[in-house]
Amino acid sequence: MKKIYCDNLASLPQVAQEIIEVCKDEKIWVFKGQMGAGKTTLIKAIAKEMGVVDLVSSPTFSIVNEYSSEQGQQFYHFDFYRIDDAEEVLEIGVEEYFYSGAYCWIEWSERIPEYIPDTFQLISIQVDEKGWRVISISKIVNGAQHG
Repeated sequence: MKKIYCDNLASLPQVAQEIIEVCKDEKIWVFKGQMGAGKTTLIKAIAKEMGVVDLVSSPTFSIVNEYSSEQGQQFYHFDFYRIDDAEEVLEIGVEEYFYSGAYCWIEWSERIPEYIPDTFQLISIQVDEKGWRVISISKIVNGAQHG
C-alpha cells in the first residue's frame, strides 16, 4: 500500500502525478472517503494531469460524466451517491463503461458493490487531525488487497 500526504491544494498536481504513476496500469479507480474528503477535487487534479480538456465536475446528478483528453482518450467519472437500487446503474450501461478499456473513476462504489469489477485501484482519502488528506492506494484483486 502506498500512502501520500496532502496538506494543501497547491500540492494537488504533484499528488495527482504520484497517483497516476501508481495506478496507471489499471483502468478502474475506486475513490473512497467521507463526504467532503476531497474525492472530486482529487479527480479534477488527476484529470488535468492526464490531459483532460473538458470541465471536470461532480456527476452527482447525472451519475456519469464523460471527458476527453487532447489526444482523444476517453475518461468516465461516476458518482453513485444518489443510487438507491444498484440495478439502476444497468439503465445507464455501467458494465459497458467499466469494460470499455477507458479509465473509470468511481465515487461511492459501495452503493453498487455487485457491479464493480473484480480488479481495481482503491484510492482511500482520510482527513487527519490537522486537516491533511492521507491518501492510501492499493490494488484490489477478487476482494483481496495486493500491495
